[in-house]
Amino acid sequence: MTRIRFVSEGGMLLNESEAMAGDNLLDVARLADVPLHWRCGQGTCGTCKVRVAGMATPQHPGRKERNVLLRAGAIDAALAAQDEWNEPTPWRLACHLAVEEGRDWTVSCPDY
Repeated sequence: MTRIRFVSEGGMLLNESEAMAGDNLLDVARLADVPLHWRCGQGTCGTCKVRVAGMATPQHPGRKERNVLLRAGAIDAALAAQDEWNEPTPWRLACHLAVEEGRDWTVSCPDY
């Protein structure tokens, strides 16, 4: 099991949950009643963006996720053009993220 700590951008703990490797982060947040906004659940609207600490690097976000983050202004064109991200990234989409085994995550949710 992996521990997921959901915090506000201000650092306030919103929830702490356990998840199985492969669980979708958006589903984990929804089941934990974390106030994370989402509309489509399919990675096209960009509303479920989060900052995640503890992810393994390099990261390999898909082209769809990179394009949505670029359109939302969450990343720049240079980062969107890279298939592999070797540094912590400013944002990821919760609906595109699968929980990793053995790596506890701290997920920062935007304050609305």
